[in-house]
Amino acid sequence: MVFSSPVFLFQFLPITLLLVLLAGNRRAQNTVLLIASLLFYFWGEGAFVLLMFGTALFNFLCGLAIERTRSPRFVLAIAVAANLATLIWFKYANLFAVSLNALLAHWELPSLVLDPIHLPIGVSFFIFHSLSYVIDVYRGDAKAQRSPGIATLYIALFPQLVAGPIIRYHDVAQQFTDRTVDMSGFSYGIRRFIIGVAKKVLIADQCARIVDSVFKEAPETVTMSVAWLGIVAYAVQIYFDFSGYSDMAIGLGRMLGFRFLENFNRPYIARSLREFWKRWHISLTNFFRDYLYIPLGGNRAGGARTYLNLLLVFFLTGLWHGASWNFVVWGMIHGFFMVLERLGLGKLLDRAPRLVGHVYTLVIVLTAWAFFRIENTAGAMRFAVAMWNPNAGDALLTYPSLYLSNATFLALAIGVLGSLNMHAWAGRVFKLPDFTSECPPRGVSAYVQLAGMILLFVGVAMQVASSTYSPFIYFRF
Repeated sequence: MVFSSPVFLFQFLPITLLLVLLAGNRRAQNTVLLIASLLFYFWGEGAFVLLMFGTALFNFLCGLAIERTRSPRFVLAIAVAANLATLIWFKYANLFAVSLNALLAHWELPSLVLDPIHLPIGVSFFIFHSLSYVIDVYRGDAKAQRSPGIATLYIALFPQLVAGPIIRYHDVAQQFTDRTVDMSGFSYGIRRFIIGVAKKVLIADQCARIVDSVFKEAPETVTMSVAWLGIVAYAVQIYFDFSGYSDMAIGLGRMLGFRFLENFNRPYIARSLREFWKRWHISLTNFFRDYLYIPLGGNRAGGARTYLNLLLVFFLTGLWHGASWNFVVWGMIHGFFMVLERLGLGKLLDRAPRLVGHVYTLVIVLTAWAFFRIENTAGAMRFAVAMWNPNAGDALLTYPSLYLSNATFLALAIGVLGSLNMHAWAGRVFKLPDFTSECPPRGVSAYVQLAGMILLFVGVAMQVASSTYSPFIYFRF
């Protein structure tokens, strides 16, 4: 069940909101949310809901043990090891088996036989939430939860269950017992949700048509212009897909009285890779910073150790995104340039004109997206080369207009302008109401905003009714 599906929009969400509002006290609301969240996950993953439920209860017990035992570090080590073992088994066992078999075949040794292991939806997210819980309790950033129901609800809460953002326990611990559902927050949540689903359905899904057509071609046949069309469309698709999901999750949270931290902040206007990662998937950046980079010593242990820490973080960032070596290559590209920026490139970018920093960042980010999109690293390399080779491919066989329609061109154009924050500039020039502001406008602006929200939702409903199934990209990570 995805947020843009008819069953969620017109059945699950209205019923859940109604039951939560009718529940009255906070305990009853939490019970309704827990049941709804378990049902939400069961709908998509069936019996694997037991894995998620068992993970939540295991970490609940570990949290209690950390506070009560004389050896909290030992309990923490067990909890971290068990969580990582679960993640590694379900997400990376197949990758390790394939890689090992390649080595065994090279040495002419018998291969390892391993049946394909199913990857449960959202396993990366609920394992990271589990790690956040036990680590926050160990550090004293939050008290261990005494209620197994609330501890399970933190892991299972459906707005952020299957694709994030990564909600750290200490940021929301108090909200499970002390939150307010008011008209202002509820209306903001609706607006934020509609914007998010519109970004997904009206922009990301249309750009996906371009992306799928371009990347279906053999990389060696793609011309420079088509390669750039495909990679720009993919950059727009993944940004509007994932930031749209984050908008929906934040909006749903506000409807239910929760406040989740922002996960995106116009990453494509960044002037460096450092700034890009402060704007892109912010919750993942903060997670690795606080739970890995800083504990490893961060930038306090000298230059060489700092660079090693950065490379390790981005190696794991790439691997976290998928059990394939192309994701590792993507992560290491970012890590390499992060090291260069720390070595002195960053200072040069700070002194250079803003346009230089923007172009540099987009060149690196867009080129690296080829390795994120194409699983075969050799094919990704050929595609990346085609992006910079005017003689690549055959212009008579592959040309940009072949992959565009009126609808996809319009969606791509709006997506590019939105990614570069042009709508904010237009809003300031024409004094348009800010749809994302938590403070509702008054007077004529209120009616303009209401009309805009209605038009967006009607467009979404029409598209959802006429389109086929289109899952979120990050569901498989």
